[in-house]
Amino acid sequence: MDTGTDLLIGIIIAVVMLLVGLGVGLAVGRRSSASRGGDSKGRDRRVDLAGGAQDLTPMTSADEDSGQETVVPPKPCVAIIVNPSKPDAAGLEATAGAVCRQEGWDAPIMLETEVEDPGCTMARQALEQQVDLVVAAGGDGTVRAVAEVLAGTGVPMGVVPMGTGNLLARNLDIVLGRPEWALRIALWGEDTAVDVAHAQIEPGGKDHAFMVMAGLGFDAAVMADTDSDLKSKVGWLAYLEAGSRKLVGTRTEVRVTVDGGEPFTEKIRSVVAGNCGKLQGGITLLPEAELDDGILDVIVIAPKNAVQWIGVAASVLGRNKRKGLHTEIHRCKEIVIESEEEIEVQLDGDAVGSSTYLAMQVEEHALTMRTATRQQKRAIRAEGWPIPVG
Repeated sequence: MDTGTDLLIGIIIAVVMLLVGLGVGLAVGRRSSASRGGDSKGRDRRVDLAGGAQDLTPMTSADEDSGQETVVPPKPCVAIIVNPSKPDAAGLEATAGAVCRQEGWDAPIMLETEVEDPGCTMARQALEQQVDLVVAAGGDGTVRAVAEVLAGTGVPMGVVPMGTGNLLARNLDIVLGRPEWALRIALWGEDTAVDVAHAQIEPGGKDHAFMVMAGLGFDAAVMADTDSDLKSKVGWLAYLEAGSRKLVGTRTEVRVTVDGGEPFTEKIRSVVAGNCGKLQGGITLLPEAELDDGILDVIVIAPKNAVQWIGVAASVLGRNKRKGLHTEIHRCKEIVIESEEEIEVQLDGDAVGSSTYLAMQVEEHALTMRTATRQQKRAIRAEGWPIPVG
């Protein structure tokens, strides 16, 4: 094989890595343990889910000098919804208990996700227990499920990133690889109002929330076609194998309606809507996307052949804001995409099947996220947060 061919193959592989960066590490491995949501061992602020809420009246103690009772307010309480399939999950309860003691919080309520339920039921259980904070500990799939339930409730949400991609955490500058530091950010970080995006994959169908990116076409097909056994062995490299098989393909004609305007037709390979814009490796797919701007940024990707993917890569790496080679970005409140043939759909890296319809909207400032304060960022940079012992 000549050098020119080698170079072209290398460029195509780089393009695949770029575009499937949407799904790289968005660990969608479904959870394998049963939920422990009803376990009340050692926890004072529980709800008996079968019989109703326990009494959370503040404790009182007698003042020996005055003979009066002093009200002792209850400690704040956090529910941590953890994906038990993650490598860091095993030691999280002990770490969380130590951090909560140090920070003056009650013992954490630990709830595990299940294979069939990535966190929605557990988030509802947490709300029923009237906790002060809910933390999603897992990948972007766990985060998405918890955020879907917490949106609009006013209850703040923290993130302990334990996936491979952790794209929401990256966009919020939440520390990776140190669960104890991420927990401290969740416990006493600052409240930040962020947008929640919504999608429906059939007209009038069920509403699905997403926090990072959703779309249809090439990226969703890669995620749907990635071999799970290979992924467990080689991690995100499995997406490259699937992407290389999907790179060459035909475009699909779709009808696009932006903010209720005049529909237009487009032949596409992929359409991706982002609530935020950063991928792994410092790549920014959507340069103007912000989590709190009340806007969806939607990129339409339409190369005709493998060579034109090079232009797509150049446009993305060059951070073209609106129009690049075989790409175009729309900024909107809502978008509807209709096709005559079924196309694969993904939400935050979860393949959700194929459809001829995808509608997406943004709900401004619907969720309160805990993000790092300046003081916390300084402590992180200085690595000055030792884990408490005992």
